[in-house]
Order: sequence, then C-alpha cells, then structure tokens
Amino acid sequence: MCGRYSIYEPMDHYLKTLAPEQLVINGYDLWPIERYNVAPTTRVEIIRPVADGLSVDKVRWGWSPHWAKGKRPDPINARVETVMTGKFFKELWPEGRALAPANGWFEWVKDPNDAKRKQPWFIHLKDRQPMYFAALGQVRPGLEPDERDGFVIITAASDAGMLDIHDRRPLVLTPELAREWIDPQTPASRLAQIAQEGCRPVSDFRWHAVGRDVGNVRNDGARLIEPLEGPDLAESQTTLDF
Repeated sequence: MCGRYSIYEPMDHYLKTLAPEQLVINGYDLWPIERYNVAPTTRVEIIRPVADGLSVDKVRWGWSPHWAKGKRPDPINARVETVMTGKFFKELWPEGRALAPANGWFEWVKDPNDAKRKQPWFIHLKDRQPMYFAALGQVRPGLEPDERDGFVIITAASDAGMLDIHDRRPLVLTPELAREWIDPQTPASRLAQIAQEGCRPVSDFRWHAVGRDVGNVRNDGARLIEPLEGPDLAESQTTLDF
C-alpha cells in the first residue's frame, strides 16, 4: 500500500454505517471532511473504542515506540503477518486497535514505457460505501495532541487481480467485522482471526487511473480522484478493472 488515501464524507456517514446505535463520546464536525489526499505525518480522523462507547480523534498518521523514535521515519503501515507477534507494535496490539475510515486509497504503478514515471490509480469499493481500514493507534488523554501519539494501518497481501496494482493493500473490513474489531469484548483470538482472514475480497473493489497531481502532498480536492480519460487508459481499465 502506498501512503495516500481519501476520506471526504462527513463523519456521520461512516458512523451510521458502522455503529448507528452506539454512543460517540467525542464531538466531531458535521461538515464533510474533504481530505482527498491524506499523507503520512498529517492528522486525520480515526475511530477507536473507549470506556463508554466510541471516540473520534484526529491522530497523526505514523507511529513508533519510544525506543525507536528518531532512528527512522515513523512507519505508517504494519504488516498483518508480523503485527501481532513482533516487538515493534507490542505496545499497540491488541488494546490499541482502531479504524481509519476512508473512501479509497491510491497506488502507483510503474509505466512500462518509462521506468522513471509512475501512474497513480484510485481504488474504491464497487458500491462506493465507506471503507474501514483496520488500524492500531496510541491516543493519550488530554485536550492537546501528544507528539508521541499516532496510528498505523494494517496491510495484507493482495489477492490475484489486484497484484497488477500493488502486492500489498490495506486490511479493509466489512462494517460487521469492523464492529467486532473495535468491540472491547472481542477476544484476542477472534481479533487475530479477523486480521488474518477478514480482508474484503478483491471482487469488492474497482480502480481507475487518476492524474499525477495526487503525488504532491500540497494538492487536494475532488479532482484528484476523477478518472483519466483516453484510449490507452480505457484499454488498461478493461484489463485491470473488474
């Protein structure tokens, strides 16, 4: 998974599908979020369980344990194959589980005719419903953000069909599995099963080529997810889309 995604609906849009009857502790804006080009190190909304319900928090995308700070950039993703057993994310698994709601994410594919150029693609659900990326995060209580806080998105291997785009993809959960993921009563054994087996199948997704403006973190707006048009791209979409 490359390091960009989109979340542009109002938070109510994601919460109503995820947990229509569950209490949300934190206040949040009712306006559309309109983040079409979420980049690492920026703060963005995540949903996490708290004592009396759910909390919506703006958290920095990227996290490292205290002993690894400054040695390299904070990772933004965690591989599902090692996240539950490795030392690096031991502080976060499983108590720090969260969801990163989204509408889609971007991947860059090498141009077969020019090794120096990459074509970005936008991947979304066929039915355009909300996505829920399984995540792990650390959010300390307080009115001001703590510089030690952050979150990572769990990634899984891509199935056949999506390998043309990238060999990794975010662990996208259905609303039903997402509810289990952030339920404090879900046992660790079940969480591990969801992480290992719960990623939505490739047949649930579509993707299309988009303009290269998304490569600049300063660019934003709905135009970044609009499909490119042209005979060459139409042929590519016939091959890669499903």
